[in-house]
Amino acid sequence: MLKAIVGLNWGDEGKGRMVDNLSAEADYTVRYHGGSNAGHTIHTDQGKFKLHSLPSSVLHPTVTGVLGPGMTVDVEGFLAEFEALREHGVTADRLLVADAASVCFPFHRDLDGAEEERLSDGRYGSTRRGISPAYGDRVMKKTLLVRELFDRENLPARLAAVLDWANERIVRIYGGAPLSLDEVTRWAADVAARLEPHVVDATALLGKALDDGATVIAEGQLGALKDLYYGIYPFTTSSTCLAGHAPVGIGVPWARVDRTIGVTKAFSSCVGAGPFVTEFDEERADRLRRQWGEYGSTTNRPRRLGAFDAVATRYGVRVQGADEVAITNLDQLSGTGELDLCVAYERAGRTVREFSPRPAELAASTPVHETLSGWDEDISGVRTYEQLPAGAREYVEAIQELLGVPVRHVSVGSHRDALIEIK
Repeated sequence: MLKAIVGLNWGDEGKGRMVDNLSAEADYTVRYHGGSNAGHTIHTDQGKFKLHSLPSSVLHPTVTGVLGPGMTVDVEGFLAEFEALREHGVTADRLLVADAASVCFPFHRDLDGAEEERLSDGRYGSTRRGISPAYGDRVMKKTLLVRELFDRENLPARLAAVLDWANERIVRIYGGAPLSLDEVTRWAADVAARLEPHVVDATALLGKALDDGATVIAEGQLGALKDLYYGIYPFTTSSTCLAGHAPVGIGVPWARVDRTIGVTKAFSSCVGAGPFVTEFDEERADRLRRQWGEYGSTTNRPRRLGAFDAVATRYGVRVQGADEVAITNLDQLSGTGELDLCVAYERAGRTVREFSPRPAELAASTPVHETLSGWDEDISGVRTYEQLPAGAREYVEAIQELLGVPVRHVSVGSHRDALIEIK
C-alpha cells in the first residue's frame, strides 16, 4: 500500500508529526521531492528533533527512511543529521538515499543566497538552501546524480562541466570569485566515501517492497499553495508538492497512491513572500506568534499568521486529491475568544468561493468570515474526540463541512500521543 501525507496550504502544517505518528504502521517512508529546505519537528520521549533532510520516521526503529530520486540531496546536511541521530539508535541501513537523486552542492546554496540579494525587495522569500539552483541545474543537466559520485572513470569530466556552469553564474552574474576544481573534487571524494553505505536503487527496493505487500508512506514537503505548477507562482518552491507526483518522486512511477492524507493547521500560517488573504495585522500576529512559537523550522523566520482559509484549503484538498484531512495545532486556539473562518473572498464587489492561484487576484481579495464562539478549556490532555469542548467540535465540524472531506485526525499538542483519531 502506498500512502501520501501532504500539505494543503503553504507548508508548516504539521506533516512531520503526522508522518511520525502513522509510521508506526509503515515499513518505509520516502521523501519524494525538495531538499534540506524542509523543516519537520518531531517530539518524542527522547526529546525534540528538527529534521531538514531526513524522513520524519527516522526515530522509529522498524521503519526504513529513503530520500527518493525526486529529491535534490544536500549531502553534507544529510550526513550531519545522520551523525547527530546515531546516538538514538539510527543506523545506516535504515536511512537510504536513492542513487538517482540529484546532488545539491554547497555552491547551490551560495547561488540561492546571491540571487535573493540581487532581487532585493522583489525576492521570493527563499530558504537559501540551494533548492532552486539545484533543481534548475538538474533540468539543465548541469549537476550530478548521486550515483555519479561513484563513477571514477567519468566523474572528473562531469565535475569539470558542472563547475564550469556554476562559475559562469558566480563570476558573471554575481561578481564572485570562481570555485576551484581541485577543491570541489576533494569535496566530492569526501562526501562520496561517507555517503556510500546509504546509497540504494530506490526503484528496485521500493518496487519489490510494494509487490510484496509492504506499506510505504510518501512524505510531502511544503504544501499545495507552494507547488511549482499549481501553487501561487512565482511564490512557490521549485518542485511539485502534490501527492500525484509521489510515485514518480519515490521511484515507482507505475504505482498509484492508495490513500492521501491532507494536513492543515487549525489556523493559517505562511513563511515567505506572496499574497495571504486572511493575514492578521502585525500587532495581533506578533502577539500570537510569540504565544504559539510560530517561527520557521528551517529559517527561524517569523511565520505570517491568519484565520483559517477554507477557500485556499479546499483548493489544496482538490489538487492534492485528499481522501481525508488531519487538523493540527487545535490546542493553540484555546482561550483566544471568537474564531473566524474564511468561507469566501470579496473581490471587485463580488463574492468568490473558488480559489485562484493568480497573485494579482489574491492581492485584490478580502476575506469573508463566519465567526464561531471558540472555547476556553485547555484541550492538550484530551485524547478522544467526544471529550473535546463543544466549541472545539463545532470548529472542526465546520471545517469538515467547508472542505467536503472527512477530518480523521486532530492534534492537540506537540507530543506523539497528543493526536486524536476520529472514527
